[in-house]
Formats: sequence, C-alpha cells, structure tokens
Amino acid sequence: MMERKHDKTYITGVISMLSCDVLWGFLPIYWQALRPIDSWVIIFYRIFLVGFVSGIATLKIYGLESVKEQLRPKGNGIMNSALRFPLAGLLITANWSIYIWAVNADHVIQTCVGYYIEPLMVCVLGIIFFREKLTGFKLVAFLFALAGLVVLLVHFRQVPGIALGLALTFATYAALKKHFDLPAIMSVFLETLFLMPAALAVVIWLECTGNGALGVATPGKYLLLLCCGILTAAPLSFFADAATKIPLIMVGLLEYLSPSISLVIGIFFMREPFDLMQFIAFAIVWIGLAFFTYGEFKNTKENRLE
Repeated sequence: MMERKHDKTYITGVISMLSCDVLWGFLPIYWQALRPIDSWVIIFYRIFLVGFVSGIATLKIYGLESVKEQLRPKGNGIMNSALRFPLAGLLITANWSIYIWAVNADHVIQTCVGYYIEPLMVCVLGIIFFREKLTGFKLVAFLFALAGLVVLLVHFRQVPGIALGLALTFATYAALKKHFDLPAIMSVFLETLFLMPAALAVVIWLECTGNGALGVATPGKYLLLLCCGILTAAPLSFFADAATKIPLIMVGLLEYLSPSISLVIGIFFMREPFDLMQFIAFAIVWIGLAFFTYGEFKNTKENRLE
C-alpha cells in the first residue's frame, strides 16, 4: 500500500510539473500581446493580482486560521520562520521582472538560454543540499545539457546577463520550495502577501499619473492584463505541488520542456534571429533529454516488475 501511495504521489508531481512547463512555455505570446503596456506596469499588476487570486482561493479552501498558522514561527532558523515566504516572494518576483522585460524587449530566445541553464543549477543544488543521487542516464543527460550550455556561451562570447539572472533566481527559488510543506496555492499566496501592498500602491500611483495601463491599453487589452494573476498563479501552484513530490533533479530536467516550447515560439512566431550554432547547442541538450527519458522509462518498468 505504501508503494502505491508513493507511486501515486510521484506521478501526481510529474503531471503537475508538466502542466507548469506547458503553461510557462506559451506565456511569451501572452506577454507580447499586452503591448504597448510597459513591462514594469505589467510586473506590478502581476504581483498584486497573483496575490489577490491565490489569496481568494486560499481563504475559500483552507480558511484564515490555516494562513495564520503558517505565519507563526515553527522553530529556529529562517526556514522555520515567516521570513521564508517573503524571501521566496522576492526571488520569484525578481525572476518575473527579468523575464517579462526580456520577452517584451524581443529577447525570447535568450530567456530560453536562461531556462536551459537553470535546471542544471537546480540539479546541482539537489545534489549539494538534499543529497539527491544521479543515475547513469541522468548523469548523461546532465553532461549533454552542460555541453549545450558551453556551446552557447562560446558562441555568444559574452556573459548572458538575462540568462544567468533567470537561472540563478529560479534555481534558488526551487531549492527553497523544498522546505514548504503546505498546499500549493497557499504557498503562492504567502509568497506574494508581503509584496501586495507595495505593488498596489505603485499601480495606483502609475494610473493616477497617467503612466499606467489605462492610458495606453484598449479595454480588451486591459481585461487581458487582469488575467495575469490567474495565468501566473496556476503554473506556480503546479510548480509548488511538484517541488514537494518529486526530486529536485527530476524538477530540473523536466523544466527543459518550457524553454523548448518558448524557443519554437521565438523562432517561428516572433521571428527572432536563430543561427546554426544555436541550433546545434539546443540539439545537444535534447539528445541528453532523450537519454533521461529512456532512463526514467526503464527505471519505472523495473520497479513495476519488482
């Protein structure tokens, strides 16, 4: 019975991670559809609306007392205090800010580079801090992904600031989420709760001074902007659920799906430049993912036979 429960939890975590990645992969289309609204206006709307949407869901499902319970200190250290939520909120907000600005500045492919680097960092953090182990197939996948990254870095001949910023902030966020043993939507709410008042104040100030969304957006685009809370809370909730149910190595490697979808969108839909060396680098990474997929399939089949 315990084996079945473990298997069900693992499968649920994988499904949550895949759902998260598919949603994230298609989001560049949404963010660019909000033009000519300024990226920073979108970011502050997003912070407040994510907290608002997840807050309503949390209070309806779990109640106010459950939220208060999570905010009470549970021991010594930052991971046992209420400060862990603002820390996670700052990390994911920094990640959002870099991402939205980059997408609306026509750097979708560079964001893909960042999200290809980030799972490598997640894997490393899983090994260092959580003593997770690499199987042979996962090790091969990791080395192929690293080789693809090296090709990209040599090709661009510069430190990709956008890519590294995205990778560092989200990898650290993913590692921090391993300490959050609470419902996914509540986790998202608590992470944004402390940022909501400041974000709302900035939104009001921007609109009152004529620098917000109302002055440049059509009614249809403004309504579209108001959907950013749901479109952010949903994948973050899926991610929060996955991070507590599957190993960080699995989280990291599955995340390659999201930038791969965005890469296709960046090349064929948004017509960003994409040369042969970039194609080779991404192809190397996908070869690694093929090894990983085969290894997971083989491992699952062997466990069922035992």
